[in-house]
Amino acid sequence: MVRFLRPLLRGTTYTRLLHLWVPMLSVAFWMFIDPRTPWAPALFLVPLGLVAAVRRGEGVQARLLLTPGEAEPGISEAPAASWRDRGRTLIWLELRMVLGAAAMFATVWLPVLSFELAKCAWGEPPADVPFLDALAPHRAYALLAPLPLLALYGVVLGLGALITRCARWLLGPSAAERLAALEERTEQLLERTRIARELHDSIGHALTVAVVQAGAARAAGDPEFTGRALAAIEETGRAALEDLERVLGVLREAERPVSARPTLADAGRLLESARASGAKVDFEVTGAVESLPGPVSREGYRILQEALTNVLRHAGAVPVRVRVTVTGRELALEISNPLPAALSTGRGGSGLRGIRERAALLGGDARTGPEAGDWLVRAELPLG
Repeated sequence: MVRFLRPLLRGTTYTRLLHLWVPMLSVAFWMFIDPRTPWAPALFLVPLGLVAAVRRGEGVQARLLLTPGEAEPGISEAPAASWRDRGRTLIWLELRMVLGAAAMFATVWLPVLSFELAKCAWGEPPADVPFLDALAPHRAYALLAPLPLLALYGVVLGLGALITRCARWLLGPSAAERLAALEERTEQLLERTRIARELHDSIGHALTVAVVQAGAARAAGDPEFTGRALAAIEETGRAALEDLERVLGVLREAERPVSARPTLADAGRLLESARASGAKVDFEVTGAVESLPGPVSREGYRILQEALTNVLRHAGAVPVRVRVTVTGRELALEISNPLPAALSTGRGGSGLRGIRERAALLGGDARTGPEAGDWLVRAELPLG
C-alpha cells in the first residue's frame, strides 16, 4: 500500500501534471473568445513551432517541470538549429496539446463521476451532468465510486511518464548537439590527461633532481659541492612550484590562457638542472625555436623534460646528447645517453608512455628504446 501511494508524495507527479495543464490555458482563453472552434489553438501552433527560440523555451520548461533535479535529463535547452529540429518542435507542441486535453478532461470529470456515484449510493439522484442522467439511486454504486479515482491516479501517472518520454524524444539533443557535447567531453578528458602529465613531468623532474643532488652531496662530503647541490635543489624546486601553480591555475580558472606555460625557449633551465645534477649535456639547436607554434613548443619542452628526468633517474650522471631541429614542417627532438648494462633490456613506465601520447596528440610520432648501446628518445612533431 505504501508503495502504491508513494508517487502521490513525489513533487514530480504534480509538476508533470502542471506541465500538462499549461497548454489548456490557451484553449480556455480561446473558448472565451469563440467557443465554437476549440480546435483553433492547435492551428496557431504551426507557425509557432517553426520559430527557433520556441524550442529553447519548451526545453527549459520541460526540464524544470518534467525532470526537476535530474543532472542529465536528455532534454536540450538550445534553439532549433535545423528544419528537422523545428519539425520535432512542432510535433511536440501538438502532442503536448493533445495530452494536455486528455489530462484536463480526466482531472475534471473523473472526480465528478466518483462524487456522483457516491451520491447515488446514498440515495440522491445525480446532478445534471452528461453521461449520468440515466443513473438511478442504488447502494451498489458505493462499490463503483472509488473506480474513477483509481482511474485518475493511473491517468495522471501514465500521462506524466508519457509526456516525459516524448520530451526526451522530441526535445532531446539533435545529432549536431550530441556531437558537440561529445567533443566537449573529449576536450575535458584531454585537459585532465594533460594536467596529469604536467604534474608528473614537472614534479617528477624536480624530485629526481633533488634526490640525485642530495645523494651526490652526501657521497662527496665536500662543503663546496654540497652548497652547489643545495642551490640546484632550490632552483629546481622553485621552478617546480611555478609549474604547479600554473597547473592549479588551469583547474581554478577554466578560461585561463596557457601562454604562461614553459616552451622550448625556456629549455635552458632544464639543461642547467641536469648539469647541476652531474650530467654532461651536449646541446645543439638547428633552426628558430622561437618561431614554433605554441602547442608544439610547449609539448616539446615537456618531452625534453621527461627525457632528461629519465636519464637522471635511471642512468645517473652520464653524458647526454640533445639535438633540437626545427624545419619548415616539423620539430625533431633527439635525446640519447649511454645505456648501463643493467638496463640494456629497456625501460618502461608512465613517463615514456606520456612522451608517445604527447607526440600522438599533435599528430606526430615518438620512439623510445635502446639503440646501438644508447638509450634514445626521438620525437617528431608536425608544425601544422
